Amino acid sequence: MLDEEALYGLEDHADWLLSEIGIEIRGDPVALDLFRDAGATVDGERLRFDKGHVRALCETAPKTYTMHARNPAHSVEFGGNHLVFGGAYGSPFVSDLDGGRRYATIEDFRNFVKLTHQSPWLHHQSGTICEPVDIPVNKRHLDMVYAHLRYGDQPFMGSVTAPERAQDSIAMAELVFGESFMRDHLVIQGNINVNSPLVYDHVMSGALRTYAAANQGNVISSFIIAGAMSPVTQPALIAQCHAEVMVGIALTQLVRPGAPVVYGAFLTTIDLKSGAPTFGTFESSLATFAIAQLARRVGIPFRCGGLLTASKVVDAQATQESINAMTCGVMGGANFIFQAAGWLESGLTISYEKFMVDAQQCGVMAGLVSGLSIAEEQLARDAFLESGIGNTFLGTAHTMRHYKTTNFMPGLCDAAPFEHWDEQGAVDMQTRANESWKKTLSEYELPPLDEGINEALIDFVERKKTSMADAWY
Repeated sequence: MLDEEALYGLEDHADWLLSEIGIEIRGDPVALDLFRDAGATVDGERLRFDKGHVRALCETAPKTYTMHARNPAHSVEFGGNHLVFGGAYGSPFVSDLDGGRRYATIEDFRNFVKLTHQSPWLHHQSGTICEPVDIPVNKRHLDMVYAHLRYGDQPFMGSVTAPERAQDSIAMAELVFGESFMRDHLVIQGNINVNSPLVYDHVMSGALRTYAAANQGNVISSFIIAGAMSPVTQPALIAQCHAEVMVGIALTQLVRPGAPVVYGAFLTTIDLKSGAPTFGTFESSLATFAIAQLARRVGIPFRCGGLLTASKVVDAQATQESINAMTCGVMGGANFIFQAAGWLESGLTISYEKFMVDAQQCGVMAGLVSGLSIAEEQLARDAFLESGIGNTFLGTAHTMRHYKTTNFMPGLCDAAPFEHWDEQGAVDMQTRANESWKKTLSEYELPPLDEGINEALIDFVERKKTSMADAWY
């Protein structure tokens, strides 16, 4: 979308921000010392950098790498021409047609891990898929990581709400993968959000350092709502995002050169009359296209938001906003899109029905990015010869070879004639999705896990829980 002059202008503005305004890391003297030793100017908790300095500190970040899953068949590649989809993250509420909107529980969390496991179009289990508010804050990370390791076998994210919780997440992964394997292989990530504008707090920087020191992954993301956490104009937002994320990437490399990292951006707009975040706007799409180009120039795998909406229900607004938000990321060349299934109500809610609808849409997007093969079999010369002129191709040998696989079949969609649809109860897509998630959970089969490893995980969780009193903060 942008030419070289425009991209340079954005990079130059990001450098100006880091030189003239600076960025703060609050409450983490270790991180400040790392940057001081690397040549940054440190004034209290504020950092400033010469032009090009942060970019140079990021040079050791790997351009492509493998994230290993418990089931090797589900390992994924980050970077290059690869695209990974994962579910929603962080919602305190869940909803479905039967129970309505309610606080999430650990049972909901397990259900979404299971639904992810059952989907052929979701490659990553995300992290805090929903907040299990029925468990104390200081202990819930243990149950969440256990659920990821026991009920799914795809890549996943650990806790970032405190450095010690990040360490617990790594320790639990070591029980499954082995400490020696994890020294050289990525199996778990932390989702690190900048406290925009231009601040990292000690919780985020501490969790970042914990994962990087263990040679595990970090997804560094600016979550910026233009007009609230950045200036209202998109070029200013883009430059601020670039500055913030690059500092986080640089910190991972100062902790451990070569530590795997993802360049993340979650950029959207605001209703300037109410202050509410808005999604799927063309302004936020343009920002995503631009930040994707900047990430490619750095050469680090890129993450953006997925099927995002401010709608409270699975309706036309949810569909329109979600498709707008997702398409720009896919067409912009993103490597990792989580928040790709279930997001509702500006992220406050994860919906069972929307999860199923969105997972299907991920299948559509996967087909789109796979491209078009102009191979001899695809040109179907034999079908033309067999059918001739003016005859249907439905019965040709070529059609019979391909009819089961040639077109993506969106199971939640109904293409039947009106009369048939009406006779069957005139069921809408949300109702079909409600039936689908229940059926999918009923068909779920627990992925195999060595019983000794499972017992070690359970013991770890129990020992950690009994070592501390409940805390709801």
